[in-house]
Amino acid sequence: MKARVKWTDGRQFVTESGSGHSVVIDGPAEHGGRNTGPRPMEMLLMGMGGCTAFDILNILDKARADVTDCVAELDAERADSVPSVFTKIHVHFVISGRGLKEKQVQRAVELSADKYCSASIMLGQGGVEITHTFEIVEA
Repeated sequence: MKARVKWTDGRQFVTESGSGHSVVIDGPAEHGGRNTGPRPMEMLLMGMGGCTAFDILNILDKARADVTDCVAELDAERADSVPSVFTKIHVHFVISGRGLKEKQVQRAVELSADKYCSASIMLGQGGVEITHTFEIVEA
């Protein structure tokens, strides 16, 4: 896997993934940015959310669950001192579908957290306390 990060000006960068997709990241004005894109740590948090939601959809799809929507809401805390690393991340999943079984969704969340989501497992091994909850919405 590869990525490229190119400085444009101020504290703005254009990032490009190995698969050819680009995202602008930037900082706030007080740090020389123009607030034109998410912060790098926000990208990390969004990446973790995307990784775990991707896993959950794959797991539920293989179980032939009738999922119509999946939202991962992430809430993170960071250390007050430099480096301002994540200390806690809570992920709340809102899974919508028809006839979804609670145990099936719970198992998908657990498998993602414990076995499949590389991003959250890596962060957890780095000392971040990661918790998960979920709710099921009947479509």
